[in-house]
Amino acid sequence: MKKFIFSFIAVCLSASVAFAAGDEREEDRVKNSAEVLKEILNIPDDVPQDLLDKAECVIIMPSVVKAAFGVGASFGRGVMICRSGEHYKGKWGAPALYALEGGSIGFQIGGQATDFVLLVMNPKGARSLLSSKVKLGADASAAAGPKGRTAEGATDIVMSAEILSYSRNKGLFAGISLEGSTLRSDGSANEKLYGKKLTAKEIIREGKVGIPECAHQLVSLLDTKSPVNKSDPKSLE
Repeated sequence: MKKFIFSFIAVCLSASVAFAAGDEREEDRVKNSAEVLKEILNIPDDVPQDLLDKAECVIIMPSVVKAAFGVGASFGRGVMICRSGEHYKGKWGAPALYALEGGSIGFQIGGQATDFVLLVMNPKGARSLLSSKVKLGADASAAAGPKGRTAEGATDIVMSAEILSYSRNKGLFAGISLEGSTLRSDGSANEKLYGKKLTAKEIIREGKVGIPECAHQLVSLLDTKSPVNKSDPKSLE
């Protein structure tokens, strides 16, 4: 019986990862990220405008898949995009493709797909994400972002977090946490998108590539919704 249960778990997790890591073209991945962000930002009481205006970078993960039968695992692919300029004061630049991976232990049964938007709230958090694989909650402080038209009333923990997460649930059960999940640059996907090997830092901070056509909608959306970085200038140095 135990062998059957563990075999069933393995099949569920394999199917989940296979679904998330299917043959989606890199260009479609960027376009899907733009659509998800547009839909979320168009909800007035979702992501506070003042937090978006203070974010140095935004990460969008469409349809992160999680399967669980006693033991759960999640996998998703999306993009990270940052403001340009030495101190993140310029327009939004070219995106880099990223992967979200994580595991959990619980008693859920079922599966769900959830869209995530993460706001990177300071240069330290951005540097961590651009230099190596980051474990949320350990390598970078993370918290569930407050909702509403403004961040008024948010706790000190939220306001000091390097990364704030927002989610839109579509599936069979809710309550996914990103604590313990890892974010990493998706090197092979970036190579396919830009036609050469590039690090996320070279794409986002060093400007070694231009904005691809598939990212025009995403960049235009952010330039419209948050054209100016309103962080305290001292926090950007």
